[in-house]
Amino acid sequence: MNIQSKKEEVFFYKANTRKKLFIIFSGICICIVSFLMEVMIGASGMTIPEIFKALFQPTSVDKISRVIIWQMRLPVAVMGIVVGASLGLSGAVMQTILNNPLASPYTLGLSAGAGFGASIALTIGLGALTILGNFLVPMFAFVFSLIACLGIYTISKKKRFTSGIMVLAGIGMVFFFEAGQSFLQYLASPEELSNIVFWTFGSLAKAKWSNVAIITVVFLFAFVFVFTKSWKMTAMSIGDERAKSMGINVERLRMGMFIVISLLTATAVAFVGSIGFVGIVGPHIARILLGEDQRFFIPMSALGGAAILSIASVISKIVVPGAVFPIGILTSLIGVPVFFALILRKR
Repeated sequence: MNIQSKKEEVFFYKANTRKKLFIIFSGICICIVSFLMEVMIGASGMTIPEIFKALFQPTSVDKISRVIIWQMRLPVAVMGIVVGASLGLSGAVMQTILNNPLASPYTLGLSAGAGFGASIALTIGLGALTILGNFLVPMFAFVFSLIACLGIYTISKKKRFTSGIMVLAGIGMVFFFEAGQSFLQYLASPEELSNIVFWTFGSLAKAKWSNVAIITVVFLFAFVFVFTKSWKMTAMSIGDERAKSMGINVERLRMGMFIVISLLTATAVAFVGSIGFVGIVGPHIARILLGEDQRFFIPMSALGGAAILSIASVISKIVVPGAVFPIGILTSLIGVPVFFALILRKR
């Protein structure tokens, strides 16, 4: 009887694992479909056969078609997937290590710090420089996002990196940097103000292969680092005391994860601006579908974030054809109803 019971447990475990892997595979398929739609939809008037020919046989099409696909649409499509995955992964890890369903790069002040840094660069005119302007604005955003991380780290260190203190420190950073950004907007000229506002809305329009390469490398490093700690993360999700009883150094793990994810978030936000709700909604969808097992929860959160941002980018092209529509507005419009639905569902 005991042997039979064990066989049944193994059977149900394998069936449950196959189900979770199928859900993850479905998420990959959704991202691929959304990616292809991102590449195919645009105002150029190219037909689908012409688009696929430019993708797989670029030398057989004219130069304009190659530029449209390889220099305009593909970088935007890849950036949407990678940045969405980065925000989804960041939100998933932050929610786990802080044991707080509201934790995300947006709510902990990292996006606000990046917005403040970019606002400084734009206010003093660095964004208008011909060559350096494309790098200095993201660099300032990156530096100030890391300053926000350093502020949270310094405050949390006083209280042994407890989750409550880190959340409160993050909320303080949000108010501090948003106040600073409002002050800069008050001082800015009309032209500078329009640039600041557009950047803080979030946009994939300025994606370039160099930026895509940087964020992709950082994402892969962060994903591998987090995934190798998935067992410890699963233990942490059931409470600090239980994790400590299993021999896990909770404070050390929490701080290591926070540093890696902060670096990932700062890099992502530096190139596309502030994009809200992706880091909250993506992990919640993954949690509903797969539960707290981090081996499945982590990749699904990344896929969820990638799908949300990529689909939002596709919708923005359909809603305003031929125009550069700030993606951050659309993600918020999509994210808020989903967020409220999750709150009501969880009661």
